[in-house]
Amino acid sequence: MSASFLPAILVPLTCLIFPAMTIVFIMLYAENQDMARDIKE
Repeated sequence: MSASFLPAILVPLTCLIFPAMTIVFIMLYAENQDMARDIKE
């Protein structure tokens, strides 16, 4: 089977990289909201 290497690539991608990117984007969004709230006050 030619796609037998896919699990070795997709498991680290799904379990490490996607959650890390999600955490980074959530933190950036939260910081951006804090700054926007501080400017309004």
